[in-house]
Amino acid sequence: MDEPTEGLAPMVVREVGDLILRLKKEGLSIFLVEQNLSFAKKFADYTHVMSKGKIVYSSTPSELWENREIKEQYLGV
Repeated sequence: MDEPTEGLAPMVVREVGDLILRLKKEGLSIFLVEQNLSFAKKFADYTHVMSKGKIVYSSTPSELWENREIKEQYLGV
């Protein structure tokens, strides 16, 4: 899924999140490309940060969430 929350109202974003969670619970593998880290970390088992087509950081979602340097440098958080 490529940016499934982009441009959506918060209520619709919650619905999309519920659908993704349901699919995950059913055992479906999902490749999620998302700039909204707080949304993506709810569903991800593992994260990769890309810059200019290369993976520059990989970790669990919670490790990425705590890494201020990576978030500031690559995610604008």
